[in-house]
Amino acid sequence: MERYVDSKLYRIRHSAAHVMAQAVLEKFPEAKIAIGPPIEDGFYYDFDLPRPLTEEDLAEIEARMREIIREGYDFTRREVSADEARALFADQPYKLELIEGLDRGGQDEYGEKTSEPVVISTYTQDTFEDLCRGPHVANTREINPDALSITFKAPAGAYWRGDEHREMLTRIYGTAWETAEELEEYLALLEEAKKRDHRVLGVKLDLFVIDPLVGKGLPLWKPKGAILRETLERFLRQAQMERGYQPVVTPHIGKLDLYRTSGHYPYYKDSQYSPIDVDGEEFLLKPMNCPHHIMIYKSELHSYRDLPIRYAEFGTVYRYEQSGELTGLTRVRGFTVDDSHLFVTPEQLLDEFIEVVRLTQFVFGSMGMSDFRVRVGTRDPESDKYVGDDASWEHATASIIQACEQLDLNYVVEVGEAAFYGPKLDFIFRDVLKREWQLGTVQVDYNLPERFELEYIGEDNERHRPVMIHRAPFGSLERFIGILIEHFNGAFPAWLAPVQAVLIPVSDRHLDYAREVAQQLRAAGMRVEVDDSSSRMGAKIRHQTQMRVPWLLIVGDRDIEKSAVSVRLRTGEDLGTMGVKEFISHATYLIDVKSLALD
Repeated sequence: MERYVDSKLYRIRHSAAHVMAQAVLEKFPEAKIAIGPPIEDGFYYDFDLPRPLTEEDLAEIEARMREIIREGYDFTRREVSADEARALFADQPYKLELIEGLDRGGQDEYGEKTSEPVVISTYTQDTFEDLCRGPHVANTREINPDALSITFKAPAGAYWRGDEHREMLTRIYGTAWETAEELEEYLALLEEAKKRDHRVLGVKLDLFVIDPLVGKGLPLWKPKGAILRETLERFLRQAQMERGYQPVVTPHIGKLDLYRTSGHYPYYKDSQYSPIDVDGEEFLLKPMNCPHHIMIYKSELHSYRDLPIRYAEFGTVYRYEQSGELTGLTRVRGFTVDDSHLFVTPEQLLDEFIEVVRLTQFVFGSMGMSDFRVRVGTRDPESDKYVGDDASWEHATASIIQACEQLDLNYVVEVGEAAFYGPKLDFIFRDVLKREWQLGTVQVDYNLPERFELEYIGEDNERHRPVMIHRAPFGSLERFIGILIEHFNGAFPAWLAPVQAVLIPVSDRHLDYAREVAQQLRAAGMRVEVDDSSSRMGAKIRHQTQMRVPWLLIVGDRDIEKSAVSVRLRTGEDLGTMGVKEFISHATYLIDVKSLALD
């Protein structure tokens, strides 16, 4: 499978970002330019502009981009020294800051950490020259002007380097494709994505709220959102229990030395909150659950007969994400991981890894999420961020690949995607809008058992080192729910829906009957509400349909006479009259089998 960074589309979009920057500088010669990378499905460029942009400005910029493309300018690369680069960009302060990082080494032209050798280079098309390593198309005519668009007509704000204490820049997003038909399809999906935005639906459906007084990136779960979370947790707890997992609970903080031993500190120091002084000792808000589970394992001596040991916890962890990177539920500062750590003998590793993958497949299948691929993340031999000896890494990587082949998984190997302590298998899910999301992950780890000197007594009565498997099918529960909201457009399968049925009385005199039926449904285990608002019946039906409630049960005189309900689906389909017991049997069956259908 061709990597995106090696694809023609990547070069087209990278080149279009430069064309955008040229068009903006022509309109605003005093503007300062920052960075303009290709991203999934498009590109963007950040600018420090003299005034806010209008829709008319963006239309002019887009039109000028098409002119530049049609004029047919070559993209010309040249390598320069740091001093030459400083002279070229003497009036561009953001570029000068990036050049300093390039000159020191360890940073690329976007200010991101890199282990690759640093070569300072520029690309020029027409009168515009930019700090860039490429790649680009050879000539602007390779960009189809009819397959290009500025995608957000209101520019976004973006803090420089993602730091809320730095300058706020104007970010202009664009997209480019090979054909006009591909662009049209993408723009239609983009419009649909706006309608499905979990940040909007989460509020509309009463699931969660993010309040500035509580803090950015710290969602508050309202009753319906809490029910959704608990339903997911209960589902996975049951699946884990059936597979021999044992529950554990760990604290939200730990001594800093714990994370020094594990290696999470200082490896991820920049993404962790500052240590807390408690009685002269340093503590850290828990960034990972694995060191805590390790200490539970280490609290007693184990025999080979005890293994595999499978600890599981819905553990909340905390990461210091830059303010500019926070996005609803998909990027937060406090999130819950469906974390599990398995301690196995080397001989058990392959079988246990396969069973973990099967569990992850079962979880996805139960959500109707069947379109996914897997990625084997291996270490980058040029990087110094990884720990452990070569033999352990090779054995762990070989086990993951062997598992993929035994399970007939379509996998790709991506160098540099491993955790610092071991290789991993990531599940990349494709939603109904064809967007890819990394969800579940499974990791093999020989290194943390070594760091913590974990042991078990083998059949030979000698001490041996176990192997660890790190596993999280959902990943971040917050992120998973955000993705589910958008994938289902808030219309969750009945087994997941916070409210599975709502009773709608035709008039107030039917309220008592509605409440009686609701009680029968609750006794059968269903989540039910009665709409006793003062609105007219038609308005109630519209409102509950908008709330994505699976079954709308309308009750009037005839329903009371027949001990029945009139069943309508949230799709508007009318299933007619059903006896209450018949409906309960129908609905609870669909809930129990986790059906995606409602009839």
